[in-house]
Amino acid sequence: MLIGIPRQSFAQRASVQATVQPAEIKIGEQALINLRVIAPKDQTIHFPVFQQEIVPGLEVITMLPPDTLIENNVATMNFRYVVTSFDSTLYYIPHMSVFDGTDTIFSNSFGLKVTSPVLKDSTVAYLEKLNTGQTDSIDFRQLQLHDIKPLQKPPFVWTDYLWLLWIILGIILLLLLIGLIIVLVLRKKKKGYFFTPPQVLPPHVRAIQELDKLKAEKIWQHDGREKEYYTKITDILRLYMFERYRINAMEMTSGEILTEIRKKSEDESVYNNLVQILSVADMVKFAKHKPYPDENDLSLMNAYFFVNQTRESDPLPDKKEQEKLKEEIEQDK
Repeated sequence: MLIGIPRQSFAQRASVQATVQPAEIKIGEQALINLRVIAPKDQTIHFPVFQQEIVPGLEVITMLPPDTLIENNVATMNFRYVVTSFDSTLYYIPHMSVFDGTDTIFSNSFGLKVTSPVLKDSTVAYLEKLNTGQTDSIDFRQLQLHDIKPLQKPPFVWTDYLWLLWIILGIILLLLLIGLIIVLVLRKKKKGYFFTPPQVLPPHVRAIQELDKLKAEKIWQHDGREKEYYTKITDILRLYMFERYRINAMEMTSGEILTEIRKKSEDESVYNNLVQILSVADMVKFAKHKPYPDENDLSLMNAYFFVNQTRESDPLPDKKEQEKLKEEIEQDK
């Protein structure tokens, strides 16, 4: 059987050369037969295809894909065969043939020597005894035939045990999680909450803190920032009134706020302080009024007064705290 590499016929005749590497192998080893054809680039070449053997005893394991190199309109084609043998002998291959579309072209002859493993003299002598009938027992030690070696353990490589490390880490994290859950449950049972709730300051404390920040900024001392100054004062007071009295002061007009405060407090000074702040603020924001410096100071001072006059009373200490205070007073005496 032949395999073809497409080439159109050409007047020049192709040449074929066969080589084998290595020229000598041991039983079961492999050799590579290379069939090289040099022909015009347009000529059709058919290479031989072997199903099993090139010659009896010389087996073809596989045929490698052909490769072609073209230079100056001349094609050099190589077709390679991987072969082996299990008989010790010298194989003689008289030729290998290719077909160029018109004629069959034969390569040179070559040979491949297949040798057996070298036996020791003691092994050869024992085989001679077996062949001549001098002994009918088989001594594997003299034949140099040994049992198959037992499986060997691979060398220790710590990276092969990373999975064990991940399992240990997973167990540790699981135990930590279980411990955390137990602590949180006990804390919930004892104190009524899992995590310590953030401290919520009373509305008047937060309002005083915001007024302190505004005072430190001294916005009213900068020309053109009066509107910003009064907007911040009124926003602080509106938020305080919402948190203190639960009235929607952020959405009310100044008149509506004063009406609600009149209901919440009977102290006339509380009402008057708030009237002064809101009236000046409305004139600054809506009538572009430029207040005097003492008006700015008065508005801030009245804001402090309003918060302190309307603040919630401090809660009385419980019995335990009262007893503790009494003990401290007695110790001081």
